[in-house]
Amino acid sequence: MHMADLGDVRLHYRIDGPKDGAPMVFVNSLGTDMRLWDPILPLLPDGLRILRFDKRGHGLSTCPPAPYSMGQLVSDCERLMDLQGFKDVMFVGLSIGGMIAQGLAVKRLDLMRAMVLSNTGAKIGTKEMWADRIQDVKTGGIEALADAVMDRWFSKEFHQTSELELWRNMLIRQEDAGYAGCSAAISGTDFFATTATLRLPTLGIAGSEDGSTPPDLVRETVDLIPGSQFHLIRKAGHLPCVERPEEFARVLTDFMRATGHI
Repeated sequence: MHMADLGDVRLHYRIDGPKDGAPMVFVNSLGTDMRLWDPILPLLPDGLRILRFDKRGHGLSTCPPAPYSMGQLVSDCERLMDLQGFKDVMFVGLSIGGMIAQGLAVKRLDLMRAMVLSNTGAKIGTKEMWADRIQDVKTGGIEALADAVMDRWFSKEFHQTSELELWRNMLIRQEDAGYAGCSAAISGTDFFATTATLRLPTLGIAGSEDGSTPPDLVRETVDLIPGSQFHLIRKAGHLPCVERPEEFARVLTDFMRATGHI
């Protein structure tokens, strides 16, 4: 575990794998920290060099005053990658992480050779919806949203397991201001026009029971990019890397091989 001082924010990050390994960057969803990827990492090929980090206002990173813009979140990731020498990466982003991926690919295509857009969209929700959630967090904290978030995140089958409590606890332990700040960034983002200009290998992954970014939204987004691929993981919600880690890892590994990343 390390902390990168970027001036206006300090980001908690971790790098795993050999220095000469194929570079990967994983960026997680709103309300989670870098541990989101723990279920799939042991299932990936050996020899990868993997960068993960906690977004501003999440995990062990610092929490600047809200609101945040998507440009700030993209810049945070860009500066961390530059600082740690990550370029020509396969970028895996889930939900808001997928939005960061799209923004970074437009801004700094030199940093990315391929991207995986998991459970995300070029635009997610409406300004009114996000304004309501931000207000709920301001008045009642993330706890006020937690049960509804769990319903959107996970399948009915997963709700019957004891694992659900782990992810609910992770959610409510994030900073209220960090959650609200990143919600504001999503609210202000519409990448349909810019994502349509991208020309890089892209894989979309969706969960059949995702209540946050339904499969049609993920497909609509990746279809903006010529030659993109799409994979639906059945019996999974918003976090298929948690509910179906074996399938997620297999699809990701196949994409790495198909693009020559490994």
